[in-house]
Amino acid sequence: MDESPIHHRSGSMPYLVAASQILGVAVLAVTGSWLSQYRGGFSWDGPEQFNVHPICMVLGMVFLCGDALLVYRVFRHETKKATKILHGALHLMALIISVVGIVAVFQFHKKNAIPDMYSLHSWLGITTFTLYILQWICSFMMFFVPGIAYTYKSQFKPLHVFLGLSLLVSTIATCLLGLTEKLLFTIPDEYSKLPGEGVLCNSLGLLLVAFGLVIGYILTRDEWRRPPLPEEQALSIDFKTLTEGGSPTEP
Repeated sequence: MDESPIHHRSGSMPYLVAASQILGVAVLAVTGSWLSQYRGGFSWDGPEQFNVHPICMVLGMVFLCGDALLVYRVFRHETKKATKILHGALHLMALIISVVGIVAVFQFHKKNAIPDMYSLHSWLGITTFTLYILQWICSFMMFFVPGIAYTYKSQFKPLHVFLGLSLLVSTIATCLLGLTEKLLFTIPDEYSKLPGEGVLCNSLGLLLVAFGLVIGYILTRDEWRRPPLPEEQALSIDFKTLTEGGSPTEP
């Protein structure tokens, strides 16, 4: 099967990948600076336990999730198995870190008699996180567990790709809602006067959006898709033959 040369052109992709990493590190740095300078830093047992929540969610569900989505674009000429393992491992790390963040905020609310799950931020956040868990479990079973028919894999893959990018968008939207909610709770009278904390958090929101836009642009460019290696194409045909009883000559 001949491949179009367009699939091998990286063009401006390396620069955009670098830009995404700069933006991602900037998001983490600004989040840490905001929580350290204005919200008292980090603690698991003290009143600063809440601050574990935003830093973990930004690190896990935004930065690591975004990097996991880029794996198949960045490692274009590595083996499929290696890229698949790295992709899954980054998502697993994001999941574990995010669980820590969610436990932190629920414990903080319980200790301070704060009601749970009433705001749009919490509704969208728990929905996104639940779908993220289901996506990871279904994807692990579909792509890592042996014996799954080729037809099921090929049918699930477009949904898997769609959900990956959609959940990143939903996560960033949740972060923006959370930032606004936190500012309205903590500095309701000063926020409209553009205090330093308000400007910093607004800037953080812009950085989050920029990170998501760059990731989304890279992922939606068809010419930057990872081209299958010749041996992978042969294995794919063999796998389809074994699981479905088709002919090796079938497309």
